[in-house]
Amino acid sequence: MNKPPKKLLRCAVYTRKSTEHNLDLEFNSLDAQREACEAYIKSQAHEGWRLIPDRFDDGAFSGASLDRPALQRLLSDVRSGHIDIIVVYKVDRLTRSLADFAKLVELFDQHSVSFVSVTQSFNTTSSMGRLTLNVLLSFAQFEREVIGERVRDKIAASKRKGIWVGGPVPLGYASIKKKLVVVPEEAETVRLIFQRYLELGSIRTLMADLDRKGVRTRSQLLADGQSRGGIRFGVGPLAHLLQNRLYVGEIFYREAVHAGEHEPIVDRKLFEAVQAKLAHSATVRKVRFRGSPTILTGRIFDDRGNRMTPTHTNKRGARYRYYVSHAVLQGRGIEAGTVPRVPAPDIEDIVLKALRERSGADGHPELADDAGLIELLLDRVVIKPHAIDICLTSACEHSNLPSANNSDREPGSLEQTVINVPWSAATFEAAKGILHFPSRRPTMSSEKRNALLSAIAKARHWIDDLFHTRATSLSEIAKREGKVERHIRLLAPLAFVSPRIVSSIMEESAPANLTVTSLAQSSAHSWTEQEKSAGF
Repeated sequence: MNKPPKKLLRCAVYTRKSTEHNLDLEFNSLDAQREACEAYIKSQAHEGWRLIPDRFDDGAFSGASLDRPALQRLLSDVRSGHIDIIVVYKVDRLTRSLADFAKLVELFDQHSVSFVSVTQSFNTTSSMGRLTLNVLLSFAQFEREVIGERVRDKIAASKRKGIWVGGPVPLGYASIKKKLVVVPEEAETVRLIFQRYLELGSIRTLMADLDRKGVRTRSQLLADGQSRGGIRFGVGPLAHLLQNRLYVGEIFYREAVHAGEHEPIVDRKLFEAVQAKLAHSATVRKVRFRGSPTILTGRIFDDRGNRMTPTHTNKRGARYRYYVSHAVLQGRGIEAGTVPRVPAPDIEDIVLKALRERSGADGHPELADDAGLIELLLDRVVIKPHAIDICLTSACEHSNLPSANNSDREPGSLEQTVINVPWSAATFEAAKGILHFPSRRPTMSSEKRNALLSAIAKARHWIDDLFHTRATSLSEIAKREGKVERHIRLLAPLAFVSPRIVSSIMEESAPANLTVTSLAQSSAHSWTEQEKSAGF
């Protein structure tokens, strides 16, 4: 009798390399791994093994994590039932983590997928094969950890000797042969930033001053042809720059300062004066926040991760407090969360009530006042359109405080660490109707958007004609366009509108009340002033 034909087993080859070294070669490590795996699959052709055409190659990805694009595609095909056997050159090509490997084996077993290593003989279906795999992976994980320790020790030794070991090259320097070399033009910009901060005394004021002067971040051309940088300085990058000890010829590492081998840019007296000013400003800010009634300061965020800052408005001698997204205050309203502003008293009452119910704080003197309750129990508050997420600290989870709502839940569960309070963000109104903040701004109509973009395009065309002497005056352009000269003069400033305003109009995220006339009249010489006038 004829034997029944062998079942065809679909085989996928997975390859990985940790670094980019030699990946650009015509035949690299990934190709060598794949060639060995393909040869092994051909040797098992009599068993019905067949190679699928899809390639799963991860170049320059560590085995410490499963967050690799080709591996995720492979696992997706496993879940879809498109693969029967996974072939690798060595076990550590798949992963170097025992915990991750246990998850992978469980997934493979659920979908009846076999796992084969070309250079290490074992069978994952037997207990001895699993033991062999675990031993091999233990050594792979040990090797990865030892390599990490060696790299960290080398970095520490290099920094103690004042050697720059890589990373983002700070403004004012260039990396030449792995050494920091001063760039004179950028060095002048760095000195200007330090001097102006000392004169102005505020990072936010400094940011606006640099914007008016046209000072921008370094512009870089990437390998793929795209450019990065060349934008306005933000508060965070300026604060980091002003505290960077590289500019006085020093290397900072693990709370220790070492003399660097690179040339300093900033005079030490100027640098120390700036540090003293920064420290004084931080102290004043802390004192002001401690005495402030806004108890959620530093702990409240919108749903895009922006910190929300306390502010207030006064009306007839009464003060009305609220929290506003930091993105709005920095003129980045497009990046603000769904709910950019909330009334402070309402949110604080909701949070305090939830914390007291959660902790049963009545019998605990340390939680008698609101500040103590917030300090001990609250990690952060996230404002969403229909709910408030109140995230608790680990101190709350590991304390002996009783739980009013979660006594029947297991310790460490997600529900126990985050309190989700339903809440409507349709409108936010103050007690006397002074403040009214819709949850979403009205969107700009397509007709208004087209009219604005058309006017900006015409203005740019007119200014370009004047620049290239295709027209000698605005009156000549008016005659050509069949318009009065006053109309041309009104629209001409639109040629110099801030790129951010133009982008927001194109994306239909600009304020709905923005018109051609209001934009033309608000077109100041400073882009920052334009954006303020336009309602950004």
